[in-house]
Amino acid sequence: MSSSPTGPSAPATPPADGPAAFPGPEPAAPAAGRGPGPVGSPGPDRVVPTWSDPVAAQASEAVGGPWGRHAVTGRALFWTPLRVCLLFTTAVLALAWLKQSPCSDGNWAGSVQYTHFCYSDTVPLFGIHGLDGGALPYLDSAVEYPVLTGAFMALAATLGSAYGSLATAAGLLPQVPPVQAYYVATCLLLSLCALVTTRAVLGASGHRPWDAAAVGLSPLLLVHAFTNWDLFAVALAACGLWAWARERPVLAGVLLGLGAAAKLFPAILLGALFLLCLRAGRLRVWLRAALAAGVAWLVVDVPVALLAPENWSLFFRLNSSRPADPDTLWNMAITASGGTLFDGPLAEGETPTVLNALVAGCVLLVFAALGWLVLAAPVRPRVAQVAFLLVAGFLLVTKVWSPQYSLWLLPLAVLARPRWRSLLAWQATEAVLWVVRMLWYLGTDNRGVGTEWFFLAVTVRDLAVLVLMGLVVRDVWRPDGDVVRTSWPGVDDPAGGPLDGAGDAVTLRRRVEA
Repeated sequence: MSSSPTGPSAPATPPADGPAAFPGPEPAAPAAGRGPGPVGSPGPDRVVPTWSDPVAAQASEAVGGPWGRHAVTGRALFWTPLRVCLLFTTAVLALAWLKQSPCSDGNWAGSVQYTHFCYSDTVPLFGIHGLDGGALPYLDSAVEYPVLTGAFMALAATLGSAYGSLATAAGLLPQVPPVQAYYVATCLLLSLCALVTTRAVLGASGHRPWDAAAVGLSPLLLVHAFTNWDLFAVALAACGLWAWARERPVLAGVLLGLGAAAKLFPAILLGALFLLCLRAGRLRVWLRAALAAGVAWLVVDVPVALLAPENWSLFFRLNSSRPADPDTLWNMAITASGGTLFDGPLAEGETPTVLNALVAGCVLLVFAALGWLVLAAPVRPRVAQVAFLLVAGFLLVTKVWSPQYSLWLLPLAVLARPRWRSLLAWQATEAVLWVVRMLWYLGTDNRGVGTEWFFLAVTVRDLAVLVLMGLVVRDVWRPDGDVVRTSWPGVDDPAGGPLDGAGDAVTLRRRVEA
């Protein structure tokens, strides 16, 4: 007997971005989020946000109020949910570029990167890694990022150089500094990654395509889209989850493996899938995905490791020897102790062995606690719920939480708990933290803020993440309150793929005999 709300006979989810209406049978009574129509009346083919989310309903007052009971959905010839969500993403990316434009030419005199909140790692690393002279990452210069991120940097440098050559030869295009051409190319490529992420989230959302609007209209995207190259890995990870939702575990593994070759966090998602497949007795499916991920990672990394082993291994050596990042719980504890806690004062480049061991232990504890939750929950949790909890827990206990790492959580949080109020509240703390961080870097002598204000902003952000995690855990423990499962009849896990509608093989709950 399946433990999911629907069992294996749950109806298939239709494409959410096309114009055709859902042809399947209507339920006997409207579900939550399906509107106020009478029993037996034709209903929409997808969840209408203004009927199910109070924030969306209130926001809709600016354009005439919530969707009417007699309105028709699913028949738009052009403005489908996909195109609207992509338009939202494009608009936010345009605003993000306006925010970043004061820093785009590399002239950061007067600490403009802090006063205008437009700092980006990509600009200074253009010269540091020799990209301005045509150097290839790893082969010609040491790069502290995984291999595919280095390839991304090289591609942007090539595009920027090509533009510079074309502008010089044609005489019609505006000539800009090489770093600016490179940065514009980087931002355009990252914008493409953001659009792909939006598309992938919509594809994994089932009857809730408008949830992807929470990605497109994200304040986090506005603040950190162009801070670093993380959107590249986020797009690969989101596409991996989309492939899993489409029951293509090998393709999902390949995409997650490529994501791990850009930033290691997509590999964490394999841990979430393992726990769910363990409960459902689908470990063979998980093994196919894991093997595909390993092969994809090896295909990308092994050639570079053989050609430039010292430069290739810099990423791993650096992450082992680096101290706690400023906005981590570990750094706040070390600062409060006067620098004596854990390893004590360290020489430059010395490995914090005690801190590394504590971080590793905490990561294992997070995984173990989540494993207990997955196996003990009354109903198998959804993929996005477990993935979000695992990545969020990892970020809270790890020693490195760069500001743009929060983008890792964005598609997972939207799919795990698509409620605008909690999502916006968390992202507001991320935006405030970025402003306070820039003012902290500026220093009190230049009208910045002190360390205590920075730590306060970090604490508020961490609490917001913990609250969002708590809400997701509550939905896992009380699946009747999970908006994804209750807003459409017969839904188990839209992103579950091979797990959708599966029964239980391993649980920690006592079976109740009928």
